[in-house]
Amino acid sequence: MDLAQIFKTSCPVIGVVHLLPLPSSPRWGGDLRAVTQRAEQEATALAAGGVDGIIVENFFDAPFAKGEVDPIVISAMTLIIDRIQNLVILPIGINLLRNDALGAMAIASTVNAHFIRVNVLSGVMATDQGIIEGKAYELLRYRRELNSKVAIFADVLVKHANPLGNIDLASSVKDTLERELADAVILSGISTGVPPSLEELEIAKIAAGGHPVLIGSGANCDNIAQLIHSANGVIVASSLKRNNQITEAIDPIKVSQFVEEVRLGQKQLTNENQWKLNQLTHI
Repeated sequence: MDLAQIFKTSCPVIGVVHLLPLPSSPRWGGDLRAVTQRAEQEATALAAGGVDGIIVENFFDAPFAKGEVDPIVISAMTLIIDRIQNLVILPIGINLLRNDALGAMAIASTVNAHFIRVNVLSGVMATDQGIIEGKAYELLRYRRELNSKVAIFADVLVKHANPLGNIDLASSVKDTLERELADAVILSGISTGVPPSLEELEIAKIAAGGHPVLIGSGANCDNIAQLIHSANGVIVASSLKRNNQITEAIDPIKVSQFVEEVRLGQKQLTNENQWKLNQLTHI
């Protein structure tokens, strides 16, 4: 797929709105208005900072269910995302943690969101929630039944998890795209706030064969100009928070600085490619 069809750029910066605990989660505070107001503030800060898209996650619902979430979580997220869409004119995505892909697709199709993130689309992963199996067949069939155009961005060897079996990165990328029909793949480090290595990104990009590869964790102003050379976009959260604390609110100044670094990295890559082309022309 062409990311520009969704984000109006071939290398999008996708900021994350981490929702405060939702109803039925262990840390639910009892006030959905407070959750909604915080989400609206963060979405507005991301938009003001210049991101190309936003993904909404029930991040603070941890510990997560490994599969289907409580129906009230789907209801709450649908309401909140609808409110966000009234405030910002940006493509919206959904990540329904830990791995409720069908629930995310249902929300996205209802509110006309643009994409979902699926942590385990294929294979079997050992996680802190237990053993999670991919649901590619069920998800793709459900999308067809809904006649939905929502794109599926799938993690490969997702963070906070280990694959069962001896699976290499390149094969996993190819299977996720060619056999499980993901529209893009996401590569992260071993945990939240840890980036993938340049080597891993290069392997994934080659294996993807032209399909988009997104950075899914650990990007910050110090490393993104280099990391983006080997990726087609980035999902960013932790480094945009005040005091670099995951529980803090998003700082729009940090957002704009991060976006500027991404554009700088893109410009550097364009200049390098042009130089290489000029060298070949003169041979």
